[in-house]
Amino acid sequence: QNYKVSIEDYQAGDQVGYKSFEMVIEGPNAYGWFRAEKGAHRLVRLSPFNANNKRQTTFAGVDVAPILQDEEVETVDIPDSEIEITTMRAGGKGGQNVNKVETAVRIKHLPSGINIKCSQERTQSMNREIALKRLKGQLLAIAREQRVEEIKAIRGDAVEAAWGAQIRNYVMQPYKMVKDQRTNWESSNAQGFLDGDLEDCIGSLLRHRAKEEQEAQSAQEQ
Repeated sequence: QNYKVSIEDYQAGDQVGYKSFEMVIEGPNAYGWFRAEKGAHRLVRLSPFNANNKRQTTFAGVDVAPILQDEEVETVDIPDSEIEITTMRAGGKGGQNVNKVETAVRIKHLPSGINIKCSQERTQSMNREIALKRLKGQLLAIAREQRVEEIKAIRGDAVEAAWGAQIRNYVMQPYKMVKDQRTNWESSNAQGFLDGDLEDCIGSLLRHRAKEEQEAQSAQEQ
């Protein structure tokens, strides 16, 4: 799809890998294309980090949020009493400021439990502004998903359930298969999928959801 991908923030694992990883994908219909990736992804493989080369299962929780225009974000009003702001030292590249001044910002939306962290800029105020904008964008997207008219009507338990729902399995051992739990789409080309060949699977899911929405609308009209 020729999307542009940039890394915004990450937290390295204690030994290998990552505890968290945040990136921005830019391109035509990027959010519409990737929004259904939200949920838990399960990988089964022979772990390269296991001395006995045993088969192990790993889970990754994925969240997806749109980057909205300023005029859309400005319509969202979040009371100060509903957010918790913490600051921390930024990590990674960035010059003398890094790891000496608390420029990174994390904002937690208390009713929904959503956390947004930003450390890409060199000042706390700029990171706070970006984090708040992302939070508002994510709340708007969730409100649309839950079909509520106001941000305050968002159900935190529903947000947590959607984030934790297992949506796809990636099996590398003892056989190779990728299977989407929502549509039953599957492929034996697991490595190709992990290398980025997502179009057939995501396209199948989008058609599946469009059909569901059409059927729901027809039922309401009857």
